[in-house]
Amino acid sequence: MLSVKLEGAGKKFQREWIFRNLSLALKLGSKTAIIGSNGSGKSTLIKCLSSQMPLTEGKLSFNWKQKELAIEDVYKYLSISAPYLDLPEEFSLKEFLKFHFKFKTPSEGLNIQQIIEIMYLENAVNKPINYFSSGMKQRLKLGLCFFSNSPLMLLDEPTSNLDERGIQWYRDLIHQYGGNKCIFIASNDKREFDFCEEIVSIEDYKLK
Repeated sequence: MLSVKLEGAGKKFQREWIFRNLSLALKLGSKTAIIGSNGSGKSTLIKCLSSQMPLTEGKLSFNWKQKELAIEDVYKYLSISAPYLDLPEEFSLKEFLKFHFKFKTPSEGLNIQQIIEIMYLENAVNKPINYFSSGMKQRLKLGLCFFSNSPLMLLDEPTSNLDERGIQWYRDLIHQYGGNKCIFIASNDKREFDFCEEIVSIEDYKLK
């Protein structure tokens, strides 16, 4: 069982507080969204939750099967999709998936070929990723999250670069493959998070 806790969390850049006094409790099966306008700090919170960026104050803790994880081991238990994360564009799709799944285990019952088909990328198996459209790259980023056996999934603007069909595909993934994961979504588009049980506004955690 996974649990993630933020307690009195705050992040400051120079003299500006991005958020402060933010507490959250996440667990397996939960779906939580952090909302707010562009530039409000949603991506900063995602980076803090993924341990890419340290908090200025407060505590972030991860527990797996009732044992607290060391921060340097957290990456083993999470997957992240975000606009600022780049893909290795010199790899072909097949090469990249083989490389990725040396470090992550595929979701139970799925092999690489099945994952490619679910992402609608079967016509691009040997194509270098730098020739992918922006929508293809986004489907690949999301597929890596949903189909890696990671209990925590962090999604930052998950439908950016997706058309209407792609947005429905994302929502179908949430329904079919997201039930046994802890999902945290940073967004200002309701179509990306309207199924979440808890919706938190980052604007509520800024100094007035």
